[in-house]
Amino acid sequence: MKIFNLSIECYPVAKVGGLADVVGALPKYLNKIDGIEASVVMPWYNKPFVQEHSFEIVFDGWIHQHNDSFQVIVMKERSNVLGFDLYLVKIPGLLDRDNPYGYWDESQQFLAFQHGVLHWLTAMKIRPDVLHCHDYHTGLVPFMVENCPEFNFLKGVKTIGTIHNGEYQGIMKWEMLDYFPWFDGSKVGLLDWNGFLNPLATMIKCCHAFNAVSGGYMDELFENFRGLESLLRNEHSKAYGIINGIDTDVWNPKTDSFLDYNYDKKDAIPGKQKNKNALCKEYELNPDLPLFSFIGRFAGEKGADFLPAIVQKAIQETEGLLNFVVLGSGDKNIENQLLDLSKTFSNFALDLGYKEYLSHKIYASSDFLIMPSRVEPCGLNQMYAMRYGTIPIVHYIGGLRDTVEDLSTGGSGINFSEASAEETVHAIHRAMIIYNNKELMNDLVNSNMNYDFSWEHSAQRYLELYRK
Repeated sequence: MKIFNLSIECYPVAKVGGLADVVGALPKYLNKIDGIEASVVMPWYNKPFVQEHSFEIVFDGWIHQHNDSFQVIVMKERSNVLGFDLYLVKIPGLLDRDNPYGYWDESQQFLAFQHGVLHWLTAMKIRPDVLHCHDYHTGLVPFMVENCPEFNFLKGVKTIGTIHNGEYQGIMKWEMLDYFPWFDGSKVGLLDWNGFLNPLATMIKCCHAFNAVSGGYMDELFENFRGLESLLRNEHSKAYGIINGIDTDVWNPKTDSFLDYNYDKKDAIPGKQKNKNALCKEYELNPDLPLFSFIGRFAGEKGADFLPAIVQKAIQETEGLLNFVVLGSGDKNIENQLLDLSKTFSNFALDLGYKEYLSHKIYASSDFLIMPSRVEPCGLNQMYAMRYGTIPIVHYIGGLRDTVEDLSTGGSGINFSEASAEETVHAIHRAMIIYNNKELMNDLVNSNMNYDFSWEHSAQRYLELYRK
């Protein structure tokens, strides 16, 4: 079975969020199953991975968009270093930039990517069994395959759509139709939702099946999907929930090259303490105090707007008997508030930006990780934390419901029911009590490391969906 994963992100080539981690791991684990050949197709970016690896050109052609013609160059990574075939689509003038997002012509970029991929496959007579489309950026592919005569060779290829985050739907004005490959105008209703061109809605209408990245999140989408609730209910027979996994080769405290000290389940307690000592020394924190952390984008859906209040209230209410480390970036107002707090409190360390190596160090060093998310389709941070023996403190929502059970009911985390600073700080007070009970704390560290969130299980679920 030949599966092509189409995505804007893929770790370690280009990463902005969890989408990259999923796309960088799922095909790798699918390829461990006999008879499966999974690949990734993504845009070309001016990134270190691209500069440091060797690629061969496997296709060179042209597409037409509106009044312009664009060259489409498809490159294949030579060494299979990621455990799957990686194809990069370079379109000079559109897909030849530094980053996946943040450009004024994003809609045209994403359209060109989808058009370019299907043009390449058609021209080269490559007919996969499944086109797996990740998020709205590739949501028009199921429509184009079935309705654009240019791609008749691909007509009937099965398409799967994965909703990584339903908050983003790629809504466009109808003027963007000028950039589409030709199709019969009677099909335009498949592109419409509430008077706009909506790629995510189109994906749901046109794909053979779609999934959200956790069962809990799929349940929530039926009630709150930013206007797509009725569509989801109409298409419910195609809907599935499949929890993401984590790449246990990359996220392994025993072999992780980013850590100062490696450890496994047998020596987790001293191993974590050594890493904590090193991190606290770097940020001039007291290693004898519990260490709480937050890693992620400073965005409302992540509850990051609560962070300044959480940090301030927690430190003040515990009379400074804890440490906080925050790694992330995003909303400038949040960044500035946190910068002010880092100058006020000596036991609060802030590192702005995203540093992959530092995130690994923080997971290994922290006692607790907070996730006050308003929306969390799956969440990977809580899985990384548990893999490294860190206790997650999470808002009981989406994928966090599926992966973190409260310790009061036999789980290894702390849940709270409302996304707010007050509820998060209340959960932090619970964590402080646990931290001071060393026997309980050590038991939780060990039990967290026993959870299996590996991609083997999730890859099998995707394989079952493909076979259906």
